[in-house]
Amino acid sequence: MREDIKAYNNILELIGDTPLIKLNKIMKGFPGNYYAKVESFNPGHSSKDRIALFIIEEAERKGILKPGDTIIETTSGNTGFSLAMVSVIKGYNCILAVSSKSSKDKISMLKSMGAKVYVCPANVPADDPRSYYEVAKRLHKENPNSVYINQYFNKLNIEAHYKYTGPEVWNQTNGKLTHFVACCGTGGTISGTARYLKEKNEQIRILGIDAYGSVLKKYHETREFDKNEIYPYRIEGLGKNLIPKATDFDSIDKFEKVSDEDSAHTTRELAIKEGLFLGYTSGAALQGIKQLAMRGEFDEKSNVIVVFPDHGSRYMSKVYSDEWMSEQGFFDSDLEEIDVELQQVQFIK
Repeated sequence: MREDIKAYNNILELIGDTPLIKLNKIMKGFPGNYYAKVESFNPGHSSKDRIALFIIEEAERKGILKPGDTIIETTSGNTGFSLAMVSVIKGYNCILAVSSKSSKDKISMLKSMGAKVYVCPANVPADDPRSYYEVAKRLHKENPNSVYINQYFNKLNIEAHYKYTGPEVWNQTNGKLTHFVACCGTGGTISGTARYLKEKNEQIRILGIDAYGSVLKKYHETREFDKNEIYPYRIEGLGKNLIPKATDFDSIDKFEKVSDEDSAHTTRELAIKEGLFLGYTSGAALQGIKQLAMRGEFDEKSNVIVVFPDHGSRYMSKVYSDEWMSEQGFFDSDLEEIDVELQQVQFIK
């Protein structure tokens, strides 16, 4: 940054150092103090900016990536957007294999950032040639001078959060946190941050949030992959139908599963009660905390830090759409009251 003009050289310099924000109204009545690490303050509006920049710069340092090369990745949307953003600044092509479960908003955003997008069916086995994992592998083979980021099996995913996210959380809390909570998809965020925090204080509890329909919780408890756990679910970027190598299960103390419906309502509740317009996975993370709190996980001395991964603008056609919520049957419960304020729209004739 120049001394006379206070400007950043490019958008990538804004990645990281995201704020910690206390949750007040939404956790009222639960014991302890709750703080959110709000990753939507990254320039690409998600925590995936961190790994996109770190992995690409490591590939550059090792001579694997050169100007004009192509970056290929499997993504539910956020990592893809971050990679596309970094590619724009650094001069790479970007090709993304995206799950059909990803919102239309996410897919449109990827295209607007110049990425070439292949939308793949979500509800197929990971080894099916149509899955976004296998499509990305095929595209890598078909495109010379390409690099497949492979976030689910790339240990740099963990290292990025060990090097940056972990120290940020520790410093922002002056080491006073008692619990760290994050959703687990690739597992990079929770694993890297957990490793750092456990080195500082092994008593800190690391809590992972998983989805019903995912294999992660049972694998953590039994170390067995049970395909009978797998069934379709709606939350994006949370849970898996395979075991990611970027998840360090030994660093996680406990998993909590959440449902699509509860998570959707809690996402909308965050906007109404805390003014935090965030993504579906953020609602899932907080829903997991509520469930854990109701079972006595926290006490009055608890300082709970939760990662909210991305921004609500990517879910306008999903959790923030009354039509979509109704189509899923999510307004057919007592939780409907939470959403009343979001529907106070009147047309003046």
